[in-house]
Amino acid sequence: MATPFEAAIGRVLDALDPGEVVTYGEVAAEAGFPGAHRAVGRFLATHEGHPWWRVVTSTGRLVPGFEDEQARRLAGEGVLVRDGSVREG
Repeated sequence: MATPFEAAIGRVLDALDPGEVVTYGEVAAEAGFPGAHRAVGRFLATHEGHPWWRVVTSTGRLVPGFEDEQARRLAGEGVLVRDGSVREG
């Protein structure tokens, strides 16, 4: 059974539309846990089935070690990625 934190984070992630990119901090705040950006990262690393590729750091950086896959998925949703970061159109 999911904890209240896990359930809230999952709801926020699952509500993201294709092409919508948010930061770990934005996910935490929207879920009602401001400041829990690192916990969002841990959640994504341990819970499958959520659109992890739509979440980036506060500077737009992609997930280390998964940059190629994340960039490919984001590009498929129309998001501009350059030099390992999401860029404004």
